[in-house]
Amino acid sequence: MKKTTQKLRIILGSHVHVPYGAPDEEFERAYRLKLTPFVSALYKFPQIQGTLHCSGALFNWVDRVYPGCTMSIDEMVSRRQVELLGGGFYEPQFSLISLQDKIGQVELFTTYLRKRFGKKPQGCWLPGFSWEQNFVNPLSSCGMAYTFLGEASFRLAGFTGADLYAPCLSEDQGKTIVVFPVSLSLAELFTPQEEAAAPFLNALENLAQDLPDAGSRVVTVFPDPCRDMASSGEAELYWHSLFQGLADSRSRFNFTTPGRFIRGRVGLQKAYFPSSTERRYLVDFPEANGLYAKMMFSHRLINQLRGDKPRKQTAREELWKAQGYDAFCPTESGGVYRGDLRRSAYRSMLEAEKITRETGAFVPRLMNFDFDLNNEDEYLLQGEWINCYIRQEGAGVFELDYLPRSWNYMDIFSRCPWETNRNPLSRRAGFSELIAGDLQNSSGDAGSGEPAAPEEALVAGGAPIRRCYNERFQLRDMDKTRCRVGFVLPERESGPFGSIMMEKRYHLRKDTLTVAYTLSSREGLEENFRFIPFVDLSFAGDGEDQQRLFADGAALSLAAKAPRKLERVQTLKFQDLENEAVINLNSDKAFDGWIIPHYCPVPSGPPALYQSTCVAPLYRVRLGPGESWTLNLSVKFTH
Repeated sequence: MKKTTQKLRIILGSHVHVPYGAPDEEFERAYRLKLTPFVSALYKFPQIQGTLHCSGALFNWVDRVYPGCTMSIDEMVSRRQVELLGGGFYEPQFSLISLQDKIGQVELFTTYLRKRFGKKPQGCWLPGFSWEQNFVNPLSSCGMAYTFLGEASFRLAGFTGADLYAPCLSEDQGKTIVVFPVSLSLAELFTPQEEAAAPFLNALENLAQDLPDAGSRVVTVFPDPCRDMASSGEAELYWHSLFQGLADSRSRFNFTTPGRFIRGRVGLQKAYFPSSTERRYLVDFPEANGLYAKMMFSHRLINQLRGDKPRKQTAREELWKAQGYDAFCPTESGGVYRGDLRRSAYRSMLEAEKITRETGAFVPRLMNFDFDLNNEDEYLLQGEWINCYIRQEGAGVFELDYLPRSWNYMDIFSRCPWETNRNPLSRRAGFSELIAGDLQNSSGDAGSGEPAAPEEALVAGGAPIRRCYNERFQLRDMDKTRCRVGFVLPERESGPFGSIMMEKRYHLRKDTLTVAYTLSSREGLEENFRFIPFVDLSFAGDGEDQQRLFADGAALSLAAKAPRKLERVQTLKFQDLENEAVINLNSDKAFDGWIIPHYCPVPSGPPALYQSTCVAPLYRVRLGPGESWTLNLSVKFTH
């Protein structure tokens, strides 16, 4: 192939993101190891142009804590060395949010960048390179001239060879946007080593020689070489070495920015890209679907506001904080597995919901509504202080909101190693019951030796088990004005304890949720069993700096990651130190049982993450033929 003397154009960028709701330590690490090394090193090479994207939450934090960094960025923007990218302020999963929210998030970030840096962004970043063709219309309407997708998306759209190094034009509903291919394979060449620029520069030189019409091509790279580095000084030295190598190669390459490259350019190929697969996470992770369902419900409440535009906009901006893509999918830092991100999302949505409630005019209510978007109704008890949402599978509580603290105490993750018989795609729920018989193998008894998780011990001991949480309860009755709803689990023809019928009634008052059980045996049969109603509570963490426990008034220590055995208890009091709230779990009968901190391993990620604390009270029940046994449990909140 004939070699060319044309200079190959290079767009070198940096993308730095921290999800809203992450701890300050995470913002600090991103600033020290990613943002400031790139900015400080690039500042010393004014002959090299760069492109920078920071999420709105990170920019806001840096501007508040390290204003000197944003001043340096401001100067490089003024001298046209750096081009800032816009997008959604809170790095939303665009495919999951409404058109109105797409536009709102982009315009919020555009306004922020224009006011802070004096220049309106021309292009935008798509989190995770997520794409649906209908993004073109709102992005273009918001003034975005270009965006980026990975080279894999270009290959799926039919591009090969040299065309993988040229932007194209994409269209929807008469609107257009330029899409740049980002070379992830070249980004992998950015590895910390003594001659940092060498592998990358060699690859660029080969491309410049081999690509036909190299002057019309552009290589777009957003490397992340410093994620494993220990210090900001080490990271800055790496970037400095890289920029020095690039500066020495300016005779062979042209550095540019996306806006400068497409200015006045015509004749771009047209392309339509296949949709990404991020929506599958709503199926793979029922917790993500729960957040999505809550988001849709919050959006509905906000749209019902009439005549108060400032209040409506304030509620909508709270909702936007909950739309970050990290809470909906697995990421390198944990993503949907991270309870802190999910809890932050719920907090923002509950704040939005509180704004929609007219002060002094809210009336507690019960409504049946397809909240989970599964084509069947859930039952929503909404009180002044508490929301309690119940599904028919297991008649369990999948959301329990304490509104004075905007906290969902049932934000519980499903993946629990000892729950081998639970549907892996079913959301965990509070007040989920288990009926178990006597242990055949006494060595498996959780009451002997070290305390163990109850189902694990019962299965190991060979006990027959009826997992009521996997069965569908029938609606018994509803009292919408008094916030009461009842369910019944009928007898079944086969399986352990199929002759037992269970009634389960919920009653919501201002600060208290009461659950009343009635278990009945069939005429002519006697039943002896253990009854375990699991109640999970989601705290900010499991250490004693986050929660404290009292059993019948006596303080109990909670060892991290270890179950705690309970004996003859009627009242458990949890102090939630994060929210300055107290949760009292009261039983009208004494019980044995366990307190079990629940952790979830993260595939290819950080160590197992705390999710919730499970209370597993155990009652020993003996029913004569035709007899009934009752139990009343209540959860009371104070602050």
